[in-house]
Amino acid sequence: MFSDLEIGVFIDELEEKIQVINDGLLALERDESNQDIIQEIFRAAHTIKGSSGIMGYQNMTSLTHEMENLFDKIRHGEIHVTSEMVNVLFEALDTLKVLRDEVTGDGSGADITAVVEKIKVFVEVSSTTAKAAVPNTTSEAAPVQPVTADPAAIDRQWLAITDVEENVIREAELRGFQCYRVAVDIDRDCQMKNVRAFLVFETLQQEGEIIKSEPSAEDIQEGKYDLGFQVLLVAKEEADHIKNLVMTISEVSQVEIQSVVLNSNEVEVQVEQAEIKEKLTSNHPASPESNAVKPEHIKAIKTVRVDVTKLDNLMNLVGELVIDRTRLNRFAEIFESRFGSDEMVEVINEISNHLGQVTGDLQEQIMKARMLPVEQLFNRFPRMVRDTAQKLGKEINFVMEGKETELDRNVIEVIGDPLIHLIRNSIDHGIESPAERQAAGKPAMGTLLLKASYAESHIVITVKDDGRGMDVNKIRNKAVEMGFVDEETAERMSDREALQLIFRAGLSTKNNEVSDLSGRGVGMDVVNTAIEQINGIVELDTKLGAGTTTTIRLPLTLAIIRALMVTLGQQVYAFPLTNVSETMRINEEEIRCIGNNEVIVVRDKILPLARMGRLFNAADYEESNKMYVVILGSGDRRVAMVVDKLLGEQEIVIKSMGDYLGQIQGLSGACILGDGKVALIVDVRGLVKTLGTEEVAYAAG
Repeated sequence: MFSDLEIGVFIDELEEKIQVINDGLLALERDESNQDIIQEIFRAAHTIKGSSGIMGYQNMTSLTHEMENLFDKIRHGEIHVTSEMVNVLFEALDTLKVLRDEVTGDGSGADITAVVEKIKVFVEVSSTTAKAAVPNTTSEAAPVQPVTADPAAIDRQWLAITDVEENVIREAELRGFQCYRVAVDIDRDCQMKNVRAFLVFETLQQEGEIIKSEPSAEDIQEGKYDLGFQVLLVAKEEADHIKNLVMTISEVSQVEIQSVVLNSNEVEVQVEQAEIKEKLTSNHPASPESNAVKPEHIKAIKTVRVDVTKLDNLMNLVGELVIDRTRLNRFAEIFESRFGSDEMVEVINEISNHLGQVTGDLQEQIMKARMLPVEQLFNRFPRMVRDTAQKLGKEINFVMEGKETELDRNVIEVIGDPLIHLIRNSIDHGIESPAERQAAGKPAMGTLLLKASYAESHIVITVKDDGRGMDVNKIRNKAVEMGFVDEETAERMSDREALQLIFRAGLSTKNNEVSDLSGRGVGMDVVNTAIEQINGIVELDTKLGAGTTTTIRLPLTLAIIRALMVTLGQQVYAFPLTNVSETMRINEEEIRCIGNNEVIVVRDKILPLARMGRLFNAADYEESNKMYVVILGSGDRRVAMVVDKLLGEQEIVIKSMGDYLGQIQGLSGACILGDGKVALIVDVRGLVKTLGTEEVAYAAG
């Protein structure tokens, strides 16, 4: 029975190899003769087959065995890659994912019979063709890049040969076999040594017969060895072929082989010192596998698997430290104001400053630990784009940039579905068919860009297509037809304002079309709502006939934010700084009325005015002729909020209101201040939407 850690390591490796196969198949469809890609997919399937075999997942083993057989034929040039074959292999990959979900408990398994038979058809066709062809006795496997030898391996204490083994070797030589001493080193950080050993033994036994090992075979396959082991192998294949084959196994860091030749009663080991020296000093490029396990890189990639709940708990504890740091700063200020500048005050200030620095560094490191590259999110899209484009008969060049950009794990989980909506919309209704594009003077193949980048304290994700764009007038007319706005209001809207109507729930520019893909309007309200819930902003830019660009601006994290602190009577409130445009002070005479609504004019733009005291029914707030106003925004909407005082910016830790209070209109959470008091975090997005900014602005226009 395997431990949870071993199963976890298996799942992690399985995820990695599935992604390798997925990316490889997409690349192979564009370049079917690329031997590096073929070899990489073969190695990934081989690794999954071996790992799942020792773990006891037979369906996974059988499926990947057939995939491995097919790619073995491909890499030997016995069969050519076709679109039909790639479709079947993607079907096999989908089945493999279902089998993975069965292991993790997220699924109920799958029947592999149908897809295995489809793969066998390609293998059997290639075998029949090979038999009919003239045999080629000099055929060789696809070349694998040479592996640089380990200098320490030259002085290895080689496995000794007894009289009994010598007799076996002599008999093997008479039958045309060769004997090799094979030394295999495993990565120091390998967490499943028994699985790696099983894969090595299985690979070697496919090439010949193992007549001795050190330690014993039982100890090796139970993982009872240090960094490596040795075997005595008799086989017909050349040493380089065996070496390259073993090196395809993950976490095998070094393989060294010596030929054993028996002369009379003595055993002579033929070691080609000159050849080894040449390998050590040559500049031959190493294979991707060998690059991954160079000694200097091993030290740099020390990792530990940590449950995400532990990271969340750490983040909460850091939040408490941030609160106490703020309280200590406040205490130091009070202490200095009361007792002046003396030695005690200086010590307290020094402690406060140092604690602030350490807490800030700790906070930054924990934040980094929570960050993940968006690559793991982006990697799911090439396959989706390929399948959707093929289904719709479109040609699309899908470009991804900035995959290394890092984002909070919780944010990544939220933006997955919105990005699926946007990408499908671009393929389905943005990019035209090849014939339509050529008629418009465009290349037959459309371009779809998915890009991630940093912008100050935000991450920006862009989805851009060079398709037909959106007709703003059509959106206006549809909004009027569906009753979202009246005709007069629609005519007064600028193109930018009219474009925002696409985010209204239920508005779609598609007429009575039924599709299993999202329409340009269907789902856009879902996108906007999901992004706004994590304090993000969605912006649209389109040009008819030239394409559409959707830009999503997101906070880097959801746990700790910078906020503008204000007071209303005795209560302190926090406005997330991402929603604050500016602050100002106005006179009562500057306030105008449109109907029953108060508005102010800011740089020739009319903004509705909301008095925070009235919104939250505060009894102790002050109203005077001179008042402070905070301009708040969400998307393209703006509102001016009247407050008592401005306290300045501060870093705050977001806390939920708790089950007892639940959701309170106008508030999104709370935070603890340096003096121990609680400040309430204003739900700017909800308030701006409730106050009907657009309607007031249009009426005033």
